[in-house]
Amino acid sequence: MDMDHMMLNGQEGGPTVKISAANNMKVDFELTGADLAIANTLRRVIQSEVPMLAIDLVEIEVNTSVLADEFIAHRLGLIPVLSKDIDSLNYTRDCDCEQFCDSCSVRLSLHAKCTSDEVMKIYARDLVIDSNRKSLDLGNPVIMDPDGNGPLLAKLGRGQELKLVCIAKKGIAKEHAKWMPTSAVAFEYDPHNKLHHLDLWYEEDAQAEWPKSKYAEWEDPPQEGEVFDYHAVADRFYFEVEGVGTLEPDEIIQGGIRVIQQKLASMIHLISGRGGDAMDTDMGGPKSPDMDGPNPWQDNGYTTPYGNGGNQSTWGGGASTTPYATTTPYGSSGQSGWS
Repeated sequence: MDMDHMMLNGQEGGPTVKISAANNMKVDFELTGADLAIANTLRRVIQSEVPMLAIDLVEIEVNTSVLADEFIAHRLGLIPVLSKDIDSLNYTRDCDCEQFCDSCSVRLSLHAKCTSDEVMKIYARDLVIDSNRKSLDLGNPVIMDPDGNGPLLAKLGRGQELKLVCIAKKGIAKEHAKWMPTSAVAFEYDPHNKLHHLDLWYEEDAQAEWPKSKYAEWEDPPQEGEVFDYHAVADRFYFEVEGVGTLEPDEIIQGGIRVIQQKLASMIHLISGRGGDAMDTDMGGPKSPDMDGPNPWQDNGYTTPYGNGGNQSTWGGGASTTPYATTTPYGSSGQSGWS
């Protein structure tokens, strides 16, 4: 990853990111030119709204192990799977299929049977992609142990068998934690507590009892007798983002920035009047009937079975007829058979 400054919006004067350390699992970077709200927004979004792939549906055909079906399904859902090509998948809710297809899911299968007296261990490596999408960057379990096995799923004794099919779908951590691309996201600012946002509890000496973080060396400590600046605000934030192997750390951060941009674009489009009805945007929800008028709920189309006057329903008071005829099969005109 580039260690130089990168502009989040490509323009001068915008938020700036400087990467201090990075590998394929973790990245440390410094964010400047932004306020506390923007920094916390980035933290929350990359933790809960970056899309990734996870096993969502398990169809178990044979299970004679000692583990219950639900237990195995739960373990499968927690296995991280590669999601680098996640943009090529649709959300299931947006797909034209009835339940799932190759355009919105990845199918994995597992079939193992123990035929010896030794215990047979089933690992994540035993999951095989059998859909038409055989991308190495999408659907394969994340395996990082030296033996190349991945997480342990189950153990089988002689004669025991496990046969199942897994459907991995695209989602975000707001829906379920199994779609979370990170194991830890944290940021720190003002390591010397110059802004006094924290009240440090101490017995004798706060400086001795509260050790400084590694970022304290990056900023000047407060001077003796320095006057407190009531107008000072935090503008330098130190992030640490650790992934789970499904996405590279830079992909997680860039994905979070894209989500923020999309949210801001939707908001601007809506408040500018070009967004039309709120139901046409992601921010829309169930809309109540128009509340204008003296009897908004009694207007045509919103009547109740108990209405009266001119806004009654076909079964409302003030009328002695049914919606089908002036008489019922059980009585004369104006009456029912039960009167």
